[in-house]
Amino acid sequence: MLSLISLAALVSVVHAKFHYLSTQNLPTYPNTEACIGLPVQYSCENTTVLTNSCCNVVQGGLVLQTQYWDTYTGLESQGQLLPRGSWTIHGLWPDNCDGSFDQYCDLSRQYDPTPSPSTLPDGTTVPSYKGPSVRTFIQDFGRYDLLKYMDAYWINQGAPNEDFWAHEFSKHATCTSTFDVACYEPGYQGHQEVVNFYETVTKVFQMYPTYNMLASAGILPSNTSTYTLSQITNALYSQIGAVPYLGCYDNGTILDEVWYFHHVIGTEQYGHFKTLNSTTPSSCTENGIWYYERTATSEQVVSY
Repeated sequence: MLSLISLAALVSVVHAKFHYLSTQNLPTYPNTEACIGLPVQYSCENTTVLTNSCCNVVQGGLVLQTQYWDTYTGLESQGQLLPRGSWTIHGLWPDNCDGSFDQYCDLSRQYDPTPSPSTLPDGTTVPSYKGPSVRTFIQDFGRYDLLKYMDAYWINQGAPNEDFWAHEFSKHATCTSTFDVACYEPGYQGHQEVVNFYETVTKVFQMYPTYNMLASAGILPSNTSTYTLSQITNALYSQIGAVPYLGCYDNGTILDEVWYFHHVIGTEQYGHFKTLNSTTPSSCTENGIWYYERTATSEQVVSY
């Protein structure tokens, strides 16, 4: 039988363990209790005035899930590799309903070490951030699962991944109403909305397995064969029912981006994303589009 001293020690260890878990897995969700019973409608399709911007995407209602196809990272020697058989995350962008967009809307939440642009159209300077990395924000909430996913699929080129993540939050999430700090009250904990934004980005990214959708139509990366714009567009349209934006560089001949457009009902965090046709014309040429293979040493097999 356990002695009273041994039992007390065991209880102490168990209590310490659960205290550790409770502080290392902090909640990241907003408070949507006030949303119950309110009207819900798709952003940019408002028929009534929505006054609670925490319950509906009022600012930044045309939402773009954007992806990259890079062929190398530039930091292979440091283990920063691309996921084999997948495109990578660019971001989740809040365009306005008319197609315009805002950026760096809250400089008190500016975590971008190299802001781009560094000066806003109204002349406001965006200061470089020199504090702790956003990686530490995710770690502070105990979200190592999220961090593992982001390091696998949200890959920067020529700089550490966390610099890219910081850029995307600071430039874009601060212009989305449902990620305002006020939406996490009462009991807001610092950077709660940052981690919640990263959760949301990864969730929406998973709606669009671009590599697999193209591969299932016989469109695979190749260094010897090109594709037409209609081939690529039709392959994606057949799976999502809308025409995404396809981005190409080098006079429109090298494919490296896709953007999926949406209106959202409810919050951006948990609402429904309705896929729409792109409002931006493709930058790709009609014929002779290269979808290049990646450098073999720039990829890794991921476990998701």
